[in-house]
Amino acid sequence: MQDILRRLDIDAANPGGFCGEWTGSGNRVESISPIDGKPIAAVKQITQPEYQRISARAREAFFRWRSVPAPVRGETVRLLGHALRERKPELGALVAWEMGKIRAEGEGEVQEMIDICDFSVGLSRQLYGLTMQSERSGHRMLEQWHPLGTVGVISAFNFPVAVWSWNAAIAAVCGDSVLWKPSSLTPLTAIACTKIAEKVCRDTGVDPAIFCLTIGRGSQVGEWLINDRSVPLVSATGSCQMGYRVGEVVSKRLGRTILELGGNNAIIVSHEADLKMAVRAILFGAVGTAGQRCTSTRRIIVHESVRDELTDSLVAAYKQVKIGNPLEPDTLMGPLVDTNAVETMMKALQGIKRQGGEVLCGGEKLSGDQYPGGCYVTPCIVSVSGSLPIVKDETFAPILYIMPYRTIDEAIELHNDVPQGLSSAIFTRNLLEAERFLSCRGSDCGIANVNIGTSGAEIGGAFGGEKETGGGRESGSDAWKAYMRRQTVTINYTTELPLAQGIRFGD
Repeated sequence: MQDILRRLDIDAANPGGFCGEWTGSGNRVESISPIDGKPIAAVKQITQPEYQRISARAREAFFRWRSVPAPVRGETVRLLGHALRERKPELGALVAWEMGKIRAEGEGEVQEMIDICDFSVGLSRQLYGLTMQSERSGHRMLEQWHPLGTVGVISAFNFPVAVWSWNAAIAAVCGDSVLWKPSSLTPLTAIACTKIAEKVCRDTGVDPAIFCLTIGRGSQVGEWLINDRSVPLVSATGSCQMGYRVGEVVSKRLGRTILELGGNNAIIVSHEADLKMAVRAILFGAVGTAGQRCTSTRRIIVHESVRDELTDSLVAAYKQVKIGNPLEPDTLMGPLVDTNAVETMMKALQGIKRQGGEVLCGGEKLSGDQYPGGCYVTPCIVSVSGSLPIVKDETFAPILYIMPYRTIDEAIELHNDVPQGLSSAIFTRNLLEAERFLSCRGSDCGIANVNIGTSGAEIGGAFGGEKETGGGRESGSDAWKAYMRRQTVTINYTTELPLAQGIRFGD
């Protein structure tokens, strides 16, 4: 791993700010690996004057970058994707080491970065406007899209690099600069990505301050960012509580937000489902990343006629999950991100038991030489009724609730009866059930799947959810429009001056 740090240009101590030059004179913090509880490297957080300088440089870079033709901006992003391909093994390993997800998922996250760069390169030639019919003779109407400004990106620990790239690659081809505030739990992956982007920019003669970095506590650096009037858009990923704060502060200054917040994702398993497929999807969705994805499967709503069969199959599958060092190739589940996450899971399990839930398997802390650092747990399956209050909470841990239903309408009602609305799925071979689930009377989530799980969203579709999930959209489809400003244009090519709506104002 020390060789990997060297290849990614990570030192024993690293400045936590970048704006074309590296800076950081604030408190020194260590990045602790949840794999063994040991420090990986240290970071010097930025101070408020340093933040102000970084923000100002990001804005200066934007003023130059916005005038570069979009296809030329796309070439820089293409080269960024190529640089990420070259560093995929090392960066994927660092994601695993710093965050705790298995190495295959770490490399998969880097692949998401590569994919969004490819998507953005094509997008750079497709920032289309519209031509509209004017009601006035001799007039032409159209809409066009212009670069917006500096985009603030607040990312969470669970996807420490992919979420940045979803925003940064698209913002870059749209002509924006990016000001990144990563999670304090995963600062090294942010430094590694920024250094890769810096080299690409320098090699192509681009101001590297289009990709700025600000590392520090959310209560300090995060607050500076969301209160920064020179940042017109803040894209924030994290908890609902964090989202309420970001939304309130940014909206008060009439800024824009893209909020990607909590998920309490459910899979409906019909009596007409392929149960083998369902078990595989549930296992990956609930256990992958140790249940620390916003799209993790947290609730199973299963038809009462197949509940026992599905439950027995899941319990058997859970007992075969190999837990341990995520850098080992046969590990399926690594540690939680830190000991606080473990304690949160244990408190949730106590609440489940008080409310009448039955733990069917798992839910234990793991200790001993094989599980150093105190962050390892066993994934848990709980039998509940849909009425338990705790089911409506998102516990960011591998806890899976199973509850029965009788009719598809009852299943959908249970499915929608939570405050969150990110990802959803149904397993069925019944076309009528599938279409009912996808209709306006079906899933109320931003993502709805049939015969695949809740995790593993592709970058080509807009990603995001409804209700307390925030309503924002990132990545594919027309999500790029959030990173630009729309302008409606009317051109009069006559010598007359008619008014709209037929209004006459004098002669």
